[in-house]
Amino acid sequence: MTKKLRILLVDDQSLFREALRTLLSLQEDFEIIAEAENGERALALAKVHKPDVILMDLRMPVMGGVEATRRINATLPGSRVVVLTTFEEDEEIFEAMRAGALGYLLKACSADKLCESVRAAAKGTSVLEPSVAARMMAELNRLSAREGKRPVQTLAEPLSERELGVLRLLAEGRSNKEIGSALNITEGTVKNHMTNVLGKLGVLDRTQAALRAREMGLI
Repeated sequence: MTKKLRILLVDDQSLFREALRTLLSLQEDFEIIAEAENGERALALAKVHKPDVILMDLRMPVMGGVEATRRINATLPGSRVVVLTTFEEDEEIFEAMRAGALGYLLKACSADKLCESVRAAAKGTSVLEPSVAARMMAELNRLSAREGKRPVQTLAEPLSERELGVLRLLAEGRSNKEIGSALNITEGTVKNHMTNVLGKLGVLDRTQAALRAREMGLI
């Protein structure tokens, strides 16, 4: 029997938690182990249950999602936090990612996208809405322009043209399925390229890959 992914839901709106629980419970590989109405409660429950994935809202009473994410990431590195919120303001995005969130999704995303993202996060893969990924890249571009043009750094083992193509698309927040469709290759081939990209860049996940590639002038 396949081990189920244990999920903690964190949102101050009880109706949204109920809807989310109902939706995710339809997945055979998901188990909702607990729910919290604020960040403080989420931290306490996370310490007890040690969930695989935490779906975290940002704006909540008592303790917000950014601070809760920061504390959970410091004490429970095995629990992956994915922000699920209605807000896509730049400062909140960057604060959440700096706090250690592995992904950032909007509540308007599709059910398929949400479930796919939960599974990806459990494997340590970052998940970003395309609009969020674009904002992060825009911010990096702004910082690079302010600091001056940096020379392209070379890798011990250069990326192939196909790997660069995959890298550019993942930096836009595309899923493996979307990357495969854009490049006319299978999802399995995308995963193989992704593994090579992460290894050559010396990073652990997609967000780090995008940031590292931008720092090196590769994208």
